[in-house]
Amino acid sequence: MAASEENSALFPIFILTIMAIPIVPYTITKLCRFASKKSKSIHCQCSECSRSGKYHKSIFKRISNVSTCSNLTLLLLWVVMIVLVYYIKTMSREIEIFDPFNILGLEPGAAESEIKKKYRRLSIQYHPDKNPDPEAHKYFVEYIAKAYQALTDPTARENYEKYGHPDGRQGFQMGIALPQFLLNIDGASGGILLLWIVGVCILLPLVIAVVYLSRSSKYTGNYVMHQTLSTYYYLMKPSLAPSKVMDVFIKAAEYMEIPVRRTDDEPLQKLFMLVRSELNLDLKNIKQEQAKFWKQHPALVKTELLVQAQLTREFAALSPSLQSDFRQILETAPRLLEELMKMAVIPRNAQGHGWLRPAIGVVELSQCIVQAVPLSARKSTGGSPEGIAPFLQLPHISETIIKKVARKKVRTFQELHDMDSQERADLLIQTGGLSSAEVEDIETVLDMMPSLTLEVTCETEGEEGIQEGDIVTLHAWINVKRGNSLIGALPHAPYYPFHKEENYWFLLADSVSNNVWFSQKVSFMDEAAAVTAASKAIEESMEGSGANVKETSKVVAEAVEKVKGGSRLVLGKFQAPSEGNYNLTCYCLCDSWLGCDRRTNLKLKVLKRTRAGTRGAVLADEGPIMEDGVEEDEDNEDEEYDDDYESEYSEDEEDGQNTKNKKQAVNGAVNKHGKAAESSGSDEE
Repeated sequence: MAASEENSALFPIFILTIMAIPIVPYTITKLCRFASKKSKSIHCQCSECSRSGKYHKSIFKRISNVSTCSNLTLLLLWVVMIVLVYYIKTMSREIEIFDPFNILGLEPGAAESEIKKKYRRLSIQYHPDKNPDPEAHKYFVEYIAKAYQALTDPTARENYEKYGHPDGRQGFQMGIALPQFLLNIDGASGGILLLWIVGVCILLPLVIAVVYLSRSSKYTGNYVMHQTLSTYYYLMKPSLAPSKVMDVFIKAAEYMEIPVRRTDDEPLQKLFMLVRSELNLDLKNIKQEQAKFWKQHPALVKTELLVQAQLTREFAALSPSLQSDFRQILETAPRLLEELMKMAVIPRNAQGHGWLRPAIGVVELSQCIVQAVPLSARKSTGGSPEGIAPFLQLPHISETIIKKVARKKVRTFQELHDMDSQERADLLIQTGGLSSAEVEDIETVLDMMPSLTLEVTCETEGEEGIQEGDIVTLHAWINVKRGNSLIGALPHAPYYPFHKEENYWFLLADSVSNNVWFSQKVSFMDEAAAVTAASKAIEESMEGSGANVKETSKVVAEAVEKVKGGSRLVLGKFQAPSEGNYNLTCYCLCDSWLGCDRRTNLKLKVLKRTRAGTRGAVLADEGPIMEDGVEEDEDNEDEEYDDDYESEYSEDEEDGQNTKNKKQAVNGAVNKHGKAAESSGSDEE
């Protein structure tokens, strides 16, 4: 029985160990993430964002942010662990080491006469003949008698001095760390041990594996359903116009699972009338178009109407049940749009190229959802290829104010952005009729907007020119600057109810053939990750070129400084196509801001591969050829870059002012090393 009690006493220690193995590392990870968060405010401070309550850290919101299921579960597990530690500590006090002097109440080294005298006194108190209490009898036999024997019997005393126990060496025992009530079953210890092994070592891992595999078979690492990726892949087309990207986006499996309730019919009918102009319905056959629209799957109808409610800002009148569905749609939208973007740029042809036109359409849809701007606002109007959409993302700006400002020859968003702050304030106050506080909000948002510059090079490492079949190395630096000196920040998005980080997509594409040669997602939020990625990429590149350690360290140090200064490195490779001249465009597209996208043109000269592996380059008649095969871009070139894939809503303008701007905005002069640097203010969408 004593052995079983000792085994039972180990059960709390066993449970504590099993709990501590996953909980302690997980807690440390969460604390490190919390400590790494920047204390500096990186979100918009305008009045509209403040009123949205998205960044307002009230006591209730702080509690709700902390009181997540994972945090509460973690806290509960720590409470259980603390209780176990306290129980084990209390239990360890009850298990005392056998000390005969302490049991008899004597000082160590007491004389034999004192031992006998003390034993007689305790015998009168605990001996069964004097005290009928069973506990007294047990204490007398197991402690007092053994202590007296250990101090008076020569053999017992020798055993005590050698082994710490009067009975001599104690045998090695094995037991089951289970609670006592399970071990009290007669003859069932073997069965209990078997059940414990089967349950802990087989069934528990099996259940965890089944749950994990069932979830992983349904979702990707980005928490997007595999069925959604399959749908997006097959519905994506090379000629998919931005206005049609919505039709693909809403067919996500996540949205098909949104519940359809009969009580939502009437609110959806009212919402349909409010957003009908944005649904691309044929007005000549409006009745047939409406009937066709409502014949779609109810989940598709509901999703499209709720997305249009976000774009047109008609979400205030939604019923509580629709508000819940509305928030669910917007919460999953960034992840779905990112996967939709990947489906657009995924290699589709033998050359490994993706599609440019749908990629731009996905980014445009993302911008409109985050800023709550209708897609129709992107249509070219009044000399602005981007329409009035960039203006509408500013606080307190309406179509009426845009028309008033346009009378003062400020027709594009870039013209407004490039104005002096005082001049812009006078224009908005005197012409637009805004108050000084509203103008201050606009200045705050303009200071938050990123200004991008691109610096791109293409070369074949270790060679002087680019020949067909070569592995070309793309080396691009993307730099961001803001009026408030921040590098990474959350965009101004008062109508988007969730935190949304800025993400950028770098695309190297041929707009004429609609091919994306190279693509990469870029973020300015995590500086440490960017430093690590840039350092590793440059070290590998320098090592491949045969540079020594000193040269590599110098280049890495320069790259780290550039990253800390607001730049991000894009490094990739692609295979050179067949011989010829290629007019490529480097895009940097932001998924959150309107009017911040940048692009720079790059002319690539691919030479015919020469015999015997020689790399001699031949000058073409069109102009001088750079060493790496990048042809110099001239201001008076006759070729026009095809802008058809820039935006479905951006129509070609043939007036003289735009022609002049295009000639002045040659997208980067190419230096002798194949370097295309963006000229200021010229390469914008």
